[in-house]
Amino acid sequence: MKVNVCVIFSLIVLGACKEEKTTRNDSKPNVILILVDDQGYGDIAALGNPNIKTPNIDALHAKSVRFTDYHVSPTCAPTRAALLTGHHSNRTGVWHTVNGRSLLLERETTMADIFKENGYATGIFGKWHLGDNYPFRPQDKGFDEVLVHGGGGIEQTMDFFDNDYFDDTYLHNGKLEKFKGYCTDIWFSEAIKFIEGNKEKPFFCYLSTNTAHSPYFVEDKYTDPYRNNEKIHHPAFYGMIANIDENLGQLEAYLNEVGLMDNTILIFTTDNGTAQGAKVEGHRLDGFVSKGFNAGMRGIKASKYEGGHRVPLFMHWKNGNISTGKDIDELTAHYDILPTLVDLCNLNIDPQTKFDGKSLVPLINGDNQDFKDRIVITNSQRTEIPEPWRRTSLMQGNWRLIDGVELYNLKTDPEQRTNIADAHPEKIREFKDAYNQWWEEISPSYKDQPYIIIGHEAENPTKLYCHDWHTDAEASPWHQRHIRQGYKDNGYWMLKVAENGTYSIKLRRWPEETHLALNAKAPIRPAIPGTSVSESKKSKALHIQQARIEIQNIMLSKTVDPNAEFVEFTVKLKAGNTNLQTWFVLEDKTELGAYFAEIKKL
Repeated sequence: MKVNVCVIFSLIVLGACKEEKTTRNDSKPNVILILVDDQGYGDIAALGNPNIKTPNIDALHAKSVRFTDYHVSPTCAPTRAALLTGHHSNRTGVWHTVNGRSLLLERETTMADIFKENGYATGIFGKWHLGDNYPFRPQDKGFDEVLVHGGGGIEQTMDFFDNDYFDDTYLHNGKLEKFKGYCTDIWFSEAIKFIEGNKEKPFFCYLSTNTAHSPYFVEDKYTDPYRNNEKIHHPAFYGMIANIDENLGQLEAYLNEVGLMDNTILIFTTDNGTAQGAKVEGHRLDGFVSKGFNAGMRGIKASKYEGGHRVPLFMHWKNGNISTGKDIDELTAHYDILPTLVDLCNLNIDPQTKFDGKSLVPLINGDNQDFKDRIVITNSQRTEIPEPWRRTSLMQGNWRLIDGVELYNLKTDPEQRTNIADAHPEKIREFKDAYNQWWEEISPSYKDQPYIIIGHEAENPTKLYCHDWHTDAEASPWHQRHIRQGYKDNGYWMLKVAENGTYSIKLRRWPEETHLALNAKAPIRPAIPGTSVSESKKSKALHIQQARIEIQNIMLSKTVDPNAEFVEFTVKLKAGNTNLQTWFVLEDKTELGAYFAEIKKL
């Protein structure tokens, strides 16, 4: 594979200099945090899956502390927000994956901010999904080196149009750059370059893969071993994990080659339950497994049951005496990772900082006193404003209270098949009281709003995407197929005007990089032989005749030139918070919002 050859070449070059292993005087450990998308607890051979082969993940498992009852949010952006801030995702403003509710609030301090303030080089490679505009971008949140795709995944609305996992265009330190090779190979190989360039000082490397998320594009050589097996639900999904496993092995080989492995805290985890490792019956998220393997859990990604949010967490650090296989069974969560790293790395933080999570160091050292009666709450809101008990799991020990009405004891019922709420009214009251106290404490933060800032020197012009519309629909147009098919919806962007001034607002149906006219069709993106990449869906022409905008009580409209790439308005705006809503009016008088907008302070 193209990028793997580059990685091997790098190893050969570095191997020629292997006598020059790092001699950094700084004793602070390096940190590599690997977060895999959509891989569940059961998608690892070492965790019992008889059908998948993950030799390098298994090897890391064998020499790591393993947290066996570790929980995240049931979907990706909320998990990322909690992981990086040490706060419950609801507190960070991130309780959805679209609709403007995947934007990490400006007030939040991230793991990268803290590492950077403590003298670490910081880099992110892969998926961010916490905002594509200022002040939410990774470079605004503490990362020095940034290589990411747009939005929540390749092929999503913010991503470079017609990216397909191979030879794609990504955002590199804020600028579009084309890379050769498969996406996951690129994230790992570029992470190695970052580490190589910063090995003389401590580094924090956030390696956050978009795989194994849909659309399940990967080379056939990874998928072929899993075909024609009736026990495997989705061969290409396992193929993507096989590629991740291969890259993990190459990363460890590099770290050993240059002498960095022993003083590097290596963390492997995932962002939610399995997407395609198991098929469930009944409800598409919450049912019992009918095919595949999910470690005996009910539900898959986005489920309120165990299979939606219990995931693997492995931690290895030889110099910190975390290098022997050891299971820790206490209840832990994603917002524990940052306080744990603050503890392990002896990082200085603002004395006023208050985490929702706890350091896991006492558990690693054999002290579980502070975790015995712990309660962890996870939920999947996917709505404009959070609602009490919406798709919620309250957990304590083996107890699980779902939505405030279903009670399960995992010790006797690991698949959560029998609701025993009626038999334990005292437990229901106890857990509801705990939840109500938590809700009362956290809900005031819901008033804090994620405003995209326009007219600021950090980002001018600002490109807006329909992915971030605030809309009554369950999901705004978040995928490029919605753009191709002319998905009809509308919503508004929440904006903060940085300065008084004159602003240009351009409305587009197609993203700028396509240079397509407003009323044009996009060409079909072809399949790639030897891979699972299929043709894109055909596009539909929209016969747009009128365009209008509303912002700061200014309402303007224009007749559209169908052959132009955009329609432009010029407005005078005052500094402050506002909403922008746009409309395209079609030939048949139906309306939709402009999928893409660009705002520039003139």
